[in-house]
Amino acid sequence: MFADRLLRFLTEFPLPPPLPDEVVAYSPYQDATPRELFTQFAQRYYTGNHPRVALLGINPGRLGNGRTGVAFTDPTALAAWGIENDLPRRREPSSEFVQAVVLAMGGPGTFYEHFFLGSLYPLVLLRNNLNYNFYDTPAVTAALWPDIQQSVRQMVEEVGMARHAAVCLGQRNGKYFRKLNDELQLFDHIHVLDHPRYLMQYKRRALVDNVAHYVRVLDGLVS
Repeated sequence: MFADRLLRFLTEFPLPPPLPDEVVAYSPYQDATPRELFTQFAQRYYTGNHPRVALLGINPGRLGNGRTGVAFTDPTALAAWGIENDLPRRREPSSEFVQAVVLAMGGPGTFYEHFFLGSLYPLVLLRNNLNYNFYDTPAVTAALWPDIQQSVRQMVEEVGMARHAAVCLGQRNGKYFRKLNDELQLFDHIHVLDHPRYLMQYKRRALVDNVAHYVRVLDGLVS
């Protein structure tokens, strides 16, 4: 089953050796609460055995995925999808945007029937207890590149992502996703969309239009 393979991939993905620039990696799926919440989510929404189109960000943040185990899903959104939790209800901008997209596409039952939300690198990265992106310094990118290759390869070959297309969340992230795909030849097409956090931070007034753009692109990948 898709959910079982996904759970195995995320819970068993290895921590890297010590990273440059005082960057620290940790797996939310080694903590009891996010692991349990994600297990409930996967068993509810990642049912069946069919491939999903992967929507992949950079690496998880500590306030959304880091607490709930579900990519781009803060505790408020998780509760709205029927997964009760006692986590603080602090909103995370990326989650707010993705929640709007999911609702516009018919709700979580419909959305996750077709799509998987995740990251190129599935572990949280922190520097000085703040979120860190794998591409923020060349040294960290180089150190993590084999693990990022492993992550994306496993998602396709072991978990079972669709190969006809994938969606990259973030323009800068697109540079690295395309490089990965050139090396690994896993997807026929990579569609790059502006990152949800960027859209919420700099283009929030155009929220309706930006959600509609996401929906148009995603609809075209499953129709």
